[in-house]
Amino acid sequence: MKMIEVVDLKKHFTLNTSVLNTEITEVKAVNGVSFHIDEGETLGLVGESGSGKTTTGKLILRLLKPTDGKILFEERDINEIKDREFRKIRKDIQVIFQNPYASLDPKMTIEDILTQPLTIHKIVPPLEFKKECVRLLDMVGLSAKDAKKFPHEFSGGQRQRIGIARAIATKPKFIVCDEPVSALDISIQSQILNLMMALKKEFKLSYLFIAHGLNVIKHVSDRVAVMYLGKIVEMGAVEDIYTSPKHPYTKALMSASPIPDPDIKRERIILKDEIPSPIHIPSGCAFHTRCPSCMDICKHKTPELRTENGHSVACHLSLGTVLGDNNVNGDGSC
Repeated sequence: MKMIEVVDLKKHFTLNTSVLNTEITEVKAVNGVSFHIDEGETLGLVGESGSGKTTTGKLILRLLKPTDGKILFEERDINEIKDREFRKIRKDIQVIFQNPYASLDPKMTIEDILTQPLTIHKIVPPLEFKKECVRLLDMVGLSAKDAKKFPHEFSGGQRQRIGIARAIATKPKFIVCDEPVSALDISIQSQILNLMMALKKEFKLSYLFIAHGLNVIKHVSDRVAVMYLGKIVEMGAVEDIYTSPKHPYTKALMSASPIPDPDIKRERIILKDEIPSPIHIPSGCAFHTRCPSCMDICKHKTPELRTENGHSVACHLSLGTVLGDNNVNGDGSC
């Protein structure tokens, strides 16, 4: 069963770029994204900063209204549901934020933080709030005495455990994990990831796991979607993506991922320049300005995302595009 299905999702922001606010510019943060997440599945969403990953997460959470497209939660378009009715669904769709230092109210005790969603969504009777808070803390590896403390009394890893406890307090079905370990030390990241995977198994949760680190994505995901300038350029099972990446951008990301074995050597692919601004997305394939295998067709024709054996890729080279002399130059550049 599909828990979440995103169909041709778009989010365009309008900016006034002149001093007199007369010039209007459109920022295509998410520009035609489609994917689904099954019940109990984790989809890893990876890409550089500015690729549109977090905006996609916010759209699914209905924190932003899409410009176009559909977001189906258990086959219901959440953007067609009225606010009052959506409040009943809100408890089923939760989020774990990136920054554990900013996501917890410093003036509230941990008990207050965990009691708030219990109160709003009436998860348990008021007389059971304290007992439920202790149960939630125990599930994430904290003790009952921590309930009376304030966020500043905890380390970053402990704060993120509290954030996870808050997310699962409403007994959700789906959680958006917005880079939940990127602000933590390496030594703590594995503990948090293992905790999240244990909770996923216990409660049959579905995750959209947003991250920069490919090693993190590999550890937690069933499938991986690679995003670049508002579009998905490659998507498939985690084993396929990591053993046989098709898109040049995915290959470059893979080459930059460190290997914890000094005897294994990997060819490094250095991308030229920075990711372009979503205000001025290059024509054709948006990646062609940085692609080491760029062909002439890449400059003016946008490749379609095509699927073969469950592995999707949007690349003229990978799709076997052959158009006369539109081959790669001898040096591998355009």
